Amino acid sequence: MLKIAIQMDPIEAVNVNADTSFDLALEAFSRGHEIWVYQPEMLQLDCGVVRARARQVEHLKREQGDHVKLAAPQVIDLHGLDVVLVRQDPPFNMAYITAAQILERLLPDVLVLNNPRSIRDAPEKLFVTDFKDLTPPTLITRDAEAMHAFRKTHGDVIVKPLYGNGGAGVFKMSSDDSNFKALLELFSEAYAEPSIIQKYLPAVTKGDKRIILLDGEAVGAINRVPAPGETRSNMHVGGRAEAVEMTERDQEICDRIGPVLSRQGLVFAGIDVIGDYLTEINVTSPTGVQEVRRFGGADISALFWDWAEGQRDG
Repeated sequence: MLKIAIQMDPIEAVNVNADTSFDLALEAFSRGHEIWVYQPEMLQLDCGVVRARARQVEHLKREQGDHVKLAAPQVIDLHGLDVVLVRQDPPFNMAYITAAQILERLLPDVLVLNNPRSIRDAPEKLFVTDFKDLTPPTLITRDAEAMHAFRKTHGDVIVKPLYGNGGAGVFKMSSDDSNFKALLELFSEAYAEPSIIQKYLPAVTKGDKRIILLDGEAVGAINRVPAPGETRSNMHVGGRAEAVEMTERDQEICDRIGPVLSRQGLVFAGIDVIGDYLTEINVTSPTGVQEVRRFGGADISALFWDWAEGQRDG
């Protein structure tokens, strides 16, 4: 039996038929592992000892509204666990970075997934630029003049916040859109960080493919198709999941980035591919596990815990 803590958004509020964190927890619970859950703000670094005010999972089932029973909160020493699973949603901000810095103190005695040093150093929209030959033309800056020049060169573009998530703040701007200047001014006022401007890929209308990698190997994929009149394919803004096959280009991308992910301890990752281009590498709380299984693909939660159990047994 493993002792596992999951750092996640409140489990009481999840959608049991869509949430990947819940699916991972349910699989671990079904195997008889001891499961604790807590939110990142419950972390404590007490004289060098990492603790968290957590609640033990007493019961877990796939029945919305009656899916979890939790014990009373208590402060636990995370050094006494086998696995800490980092699964809270972004944004990637100072609170997230601080939580990762605290969890670093557990290494190497506790298996922290993903490796907190690596997720701290791999913000999703920046990390992807390490593979510039796999990605569409991309500029990251706060310099409005540079953004105007980029659009003049590349035509239609996507503009989005560097540390956004879930499709929030994503805009498609055509090459002649007169609102472009106003949008850049809005972003400059709203965000202290740079923004991303990226060449628009018309292939997104056919879908944004999510490929899930486990220790650097592709284990499943789904396609997320935007709703009519929508650029974003995120399912919570109306995107539709559908079955999809991996292409040779998809496999080429995975073969390139997989060894890097594995080497950095980014064991559970989700990449986004539009057409022939890699657009994001999600290493914080990638989703899509339930959709992959629903369309006849692998049971990725089972594969994940097979892997983790093997690491601790080894």
